[in-house]
Amino acid sequence: MDGDVKGSRTAVTVAPQARTRRTQAAVVAAARRLFSSKLGILKAVLDVSIAGDDEAVAMADRPQVRSLVANPDPRDTLTGFAALVGGLMARTAPVHRVLEEAARSDQGAAAALAEIARQRHDGQRRITRSLIRAGALRPGLKEREAADIVHALASPEVYRLLVTDRGWSGERYKQWLSSILIDQLLPATTRR
Repeated sequence: MDGDVKGSRTAVTVAPQARTRRTQAAVVAAARRLFSSKLGILKAVLDVSIAGDDEAVAMADRPQVRSLVANPDPRDTLTGFAALVGGLMARTAPVHRVLEEAARSDQGAAAALAEIARQRHDGQRRITRSLIRAGALRPGLKEREAADIVHALASPEVYRLLVTDRGWSGERYKQWLSSILIDQLLPATTRR
């Protein structure tokens, strides 16, 4: 048999492993051509991690997000948002950290990181706007301040600090995020 290596009690077939390695190398080469750089590959992996799949549907157009911003109950909205963020952060934290490290020495990575932060802020602002439409924002809290609170608390940095560095469970993080957002954004009468 071609590719067999004999010398003990079992024959080891080398040809399939060689074909597999060539196939893997070809896939990596095709991916590099497709994405044109390591940064392109990293952004593509992050995009899939954010969405949780490779469907070409923007986060804002996904059913879970649409139902959050349409929900008339502000507590349910924030609890659902915290659950969404917790799942998203669990998927993206390792890739986001690689991008942050790359951004320290690569302008393209720094630009990609800034764009991701801008997109995250725009997406999170939908939550604050839904609270405003429902008349549920804490009195005296401006839309921009509310959006800034959401952006800071639901950030990859805070997730990493609590879950990765401090060892919180994903469930504890989601509960904390829900509780702190409700406390910071909603009037006292709506909080409990």
